[in-house]
Amino acid sequence: MKIEKRWVISFIIISIVCITGALWPTVSGTDYVLSEFGTTDHIVPADVAWMLTSCCLVLIMTPGLSFFYGGMVGKKNVISTMLQSFICLGVVTLLWVVVGFSLAFGEPLGIHSGGNFYSFVGNPTTFAFMDYVGVLPHKQLANTIPFMLFALFQMKFAVIAPAIITGSFAERVRFISYLLFICLFTICIYAPLCHAVWYPTGILGTYFGVKDFAGGTVVHMSAGFAALAGVLVLGKRKNSRHIPTNIPFVLLGTGMLWFGWFGFNAGSALAANGVAAMAFATTTTASAAAMLTWVFFDRINGRKVSALGACIGAVVGLVSITPAAGFVSVPESMFFGFSAALVSNMVVNATFLKKIDDTLDVFACHGVGGIMGMILTAIFAHGDKASLLHGGWMVFAHHMMALVLVSIFTFFGAYLLFKLTNVIIPMRVSEESEHIGLDLSQHDETLDPKIKTAN
Repeated sequence: MKIEKRWVISFIIISIVCITGALWPTVSGTDYVLSEFGTTDHIVPADVAWMLTSCCLVLIMTPGLSFFYGGMVGKKNVISTMLQSFICLGVVTLLWVVVGFSLAFGEPLGIHSGGNFYSFVGNPTTFAFMDYVGVLPHKQLANTIPFMLFALFQMKFAVIAPAIITGSFAERVRFISYLLFICLFTICIYAPLCHAVWYPTGILGTYFGVKDFAGGTVVHMSAGFAALAGVLVLGKRKNSRHIPTNIPFVLLGTGMLWFGWFGFNAGSALAANGVAAMAFATTTTASAAAMLTWVFFDRINGRKVSALGACIGAVVGLVSITPAAGFVSVPESMFFGFSAALVSNMVVNATFLKKIDDTLDVFACHGVGGIMGMILTAIFAHGDKASLLHGGWMVFAHHMMALVLVSIFTFFGAYLLFKLTNVIIPMRVSEESEHIGLDLSQHDETLDPKIKTAN
């Protein structure tokens, strides 16, 4: 069998990265600027235990997403769709260690304006190969847990973001091209957006005052708009009609996502405290409200109550409460789930989305859900002048400005990255490959025991 050069290059890259890791001089946190770090006396064991648990919970969300997506596609594309999510655990993890964490949380690079400093991205060399990331807490970013634990927690967010995008172009993307896009998206879109929102001097968090408790903007809006861009670049499938292969897979995936989302949202408190408990409660309440809203709204519009609809509704609720989980009350979280489910349901069933063939309605669920969450956070977030309902007119206005900027940055940025990827390695599989399914054409595997693979 002829081995394509692109796979040889891929193997060389991973070889260089891993061998470099073996030769890389180990640098502990104590060698960094000491003023940035505390001592081990500052570590709170309860916080460490909860954050270790949260890391595990967020990690399981990616396999959960693979089941969620895998059950929705046609029988010929289940394995490929699931692998596209699962492979992010490998690609983004190493990318995060080498350069991603530095870009997101490294020494800030930005501009001085009006006596203030606003940063856009981190220095890629600050924590390269996890230099200076050790057992000491970081005074600004995580002052009661080891800095390494904070880096690992944030890594799980970076892993699931590109995995979410895969549902939009399922059943028609070349696997090697997708791997390249993952790397470009993480470096050029996710990491800078993460820095801009969550780093103490990040421009969206400081100048615009964006409140994003656990990633509604950073994760879901970025993935949603990137998904929309990907659909436009790759075009429609030859046969856009398919019957979901395995609804029980979707139910299982939803359960895993809901379970893992407690780490996603409550873990973003970075401590075992009351804020984490409140985020835990608002997370499940919003999801419950959205799930019921979705199925009842389907019914009054003449559609059957379906397991698929219930699962999608639950996920939309989880998405919508993510930016506000620690900022709003439990009763308010019901409204988050309710309103997001209504809007997302209408977008899912809108004619324009069917025309562009967003396979698994990623933009309608994650993009729109993230937008709704950002808007509602700017309306309901608690605190003195923290939102529109608490006298923060300018907070709301800045949120809306930031929403437009983030939408433009993530959509057009992803669009350019898809185009660039397509130039380097064509992203669309051939008509023949699409016809026989990506499971066989890309991976030589199949769910059908009657079909013999090359192996």
